[in-house]
Amino acid sequence: MSRPRALVIGGSLGGLFAAHLLRSIGWDAQIFERTDDDLATRGAGIGTHPELFELMASLGVSVDPSIGVHLATRICLDRAGNVQLELPLPQTMSAWARIYRPLHAAFPADRIRFGARLVRAENVGEKVVATFADGAQETGDLLVGADGIRSTVREQWLPDVQPRYAGYVAWRGTVPEREVSAATHATMFHRYTFCLPEGDMLLAYPMPGPDEDVRVGHRIMNFVWYRPTHPDHELRDICTDASGRQHGMAIPPPLIRPDVIARMKETAHRIMAPQVAEVIERTKQLFFQAIFDLESPRLASGRMVLAGDAAFVARPHVGSGITKAALDAKALANALTAHARIDDALAQYDRERRQFGQALVARGRMLGAYVEGQLKPPAERTGRELAQDPHTVMHEMGATNAGVREISEAIARTR
Repeated sequence: MSRPRALVIGGSLGGLFAAHLLRSIGWDAQIFERTDDDLATRGAGIGTHPELFELMASLGVSVDPSIGVHLATRICLDRAGNVQLELPLPQTMSAWARIYRPLHAAFPADRIRFGARLVRAENVGEKVVATFADGAQETGDLLVGADGIRSTVREQWLPDVQPRYAGYVAWRGTVPEREVSAATHATMFHRYTFCLPEGDMLLAYPMPGPDEDVRVGHRIMNFVWYRPTHPDHELRDICTDASGRQHGMAIPPPLIRPDVIARMKETAHRIMAPQVAEVIERTKQLFFQAIFDLESPRLASGRMVLAGDAAFVARPHVGSGITKAALDAKALANALTAHARIDDALAQYDRERRQFGQALVARGRMLGAYVEGQLKPPAERTGRELAQDPHTVMHEMGATNAGVREISEAIARTR
């Protein structure tokens, strides 16, 4: 008897987790990735959660101390660079590639097709047919859309569901450990650091260096600086290159104008702690990403199903994007194991993961309310839009899922 076949659209972490877990329950899973090569050079620093490591270990992927940099405390620096507050909150900070590489290496190379850009997917009876840009067609018993926030799969049946701009961007960058001063190193390289000037929010943490090296002296400092950015003039301006070409809401980092970079570094010296301003000043390539969130009203249509960022995108304050993708995959495998009929399994998956995704998106909006609220007149701001309390911010940003009741309950259902 032949095994049921799954077409997994998207070869990033969500697709890899889905394909691995489907194979673990007896499915023939093949990944179709639109880019021409693997994605190991992409991504940046990430927070991790125990649930992510548990799932990786269950797939036979090694999880050892080299998985990331282990931090015991969080601090908040004031404008003068003094430690305003310190909280004992252990967490492991890793790199996107450090999770991707072992998952990719453990998946059969002949079951991943690169350069496969999906153009259409349709249900045909109890099968699903995927058509790719080169004219090739593939037929399966299930199609998993793990193709990210701009999902082609989602557009097949939810064309009106689009990412929502949150009103701010995240400026990012990294600096090698050996390039910061001794004073900045002593303050920041063994802690998760926050800096909360009025209207902005910045966090910084050490992460594995090149080749995922976690040895002292070989790590890098990663920072994320959330800054209100009006979509109609500020965002349009910083997404316009030196030739005058406007790049929508995202511009390749090398094309960011020098005057924009200089302005951000000057602002950092003016409003940030000196240690943080130094890290930003020494960053060779500042870049930014507009912050979006996204909610899908349903996750299944016939034999097609959404997972990871194709289904829900919570703002990065939640710190659970990769863990969510892994748990989506686990929930899908659990549902297929529990039900003889695929339709019944997908109905269970849709119900459970919509609840989880909605909880994450709501939490992300709550955590980002202060920065988003800066675009409103002060008299119109309410609740969390009015102020950011350092203790609350430090305790809640990227908190472990176990510390959030509605999220931990949803996670428990995947086990």
